[in-house]
Amino acid sequence: MLLEQERILVAEYGRRLIESGLTVGTGGNLSVYDRASGRVAISPSGLEYERTQPEDVVVVDTDGAIVEGVRRPSSELAMHLAVYAQRPDVGAVVHTHSVFATTLACLECSLPAVHYLIGFAGREVKCAPYATFGTRELAESASRTIGDAQAVLLAHHGLLACGADLPAAFNVAEQVEYCAEIYWRARAIGTPAVIPEGEMDRVIEKFADYGRC
Repeated sequence: MLLEQERILVAEYGRRLIESGLTVGTGGNLSVYDRASGRVAISPSGLEYERTQPEDVVVVDTDGAIVEGVRRPSSELAMHLAVYAQRPDVGAVVHTHSVFATTLACLECSLPAVHYLIGFAGREVKCAPYATFGTRELAESASRTIGDAQAVLLAHHGLLACGADLPAAFNVAEQVEYCAEIYWRARAIGTPAVIPEGEMDRVIEKFADYGRC
């Protein structure tokens, strides 16, 4: 089976999306890019995460053509490929419909640095202009807006997070959702203060070796 370990990871982290409340039903999608082979393992379209097995995960090339798999790849395949094409540092993408991040996206509101943990995603998480799901327009909007950050909100849709590997991308999605909830709660009380850009630069630098022995 091609990209066996990558497909195992996609199936495993798909279940984690549900367990962690980052999405519901069959919403969202995730993928891993093996740059050595130029192939991407991506979650299948419309299949419940609890039922998804490694063999259900679809392998495609960088043009989106199916290399191995009996199911259709996620409808957001183009968005994943657009991020990989733009960002040589990215090895995995996680797209969620998490409640608080999506709430901000429905306001077409970026997520500022109200908590230092936003540093896992960058200095802020911008909101990409709306485009219909599963379209080239959405892929271009997301990949253009994300820049060099690790996450981007998708207007009236959800969140896209990325990282060097799938655990890193999933962590970004979790941290952004946590910060989005903090921001939502803070705005319910007043106007949240934002951490200065210089301090966020310091935080991001410290995160560069976070968790290493």
